[in-house]
Amino acid sequence: QVRLVESGGGLVQAGGSLRLSCSASRRTNNRYLMGWFRQAPGKEGEVVTAISWSGISTKYADSVKGRFTISRDNNAKNTVYLQMNSLKLEDTAVYYCAAREGSYYFPSSSRTDYDSWGQGTQVTVSS
Repeated sequence: QVRLVESGGGLVQAGGSLRLSCSASRRTNNRYLMGWFRQAPGKEGEVVTAISWSGISTKYADSVKGRFTISRDNNAKNTVYLQMNSLKLEDTAVYYCAAREGSYYFPSSSRTDYDSWGQGTQVTVSS
């Protein structure tokens, strides 16, 4: 497991943009499958997007396709980014970064495939 540190959440108006970042807390040469999940008040947690260790393969929830983009920089801290554009009120949630060590060629949208989680960062979209 690895400790993940997230940043970039905040308050934004509907239609605006935010960029979230997530990095390992220490330098590592390991490869990681990574993803973003979110939890809104009173709702089930859901996957937002995921990316393979190479960055070549990605997948998105239908609700964010065309608006959100995941990317990664396989530097020493395996940084992953979530660019969120055209934000909607329903995107309001706590966003969690997740990771699992391994050279996974395909992204996973299953929560149980991840064993490391960030502390969460709040994203609030206002009207």
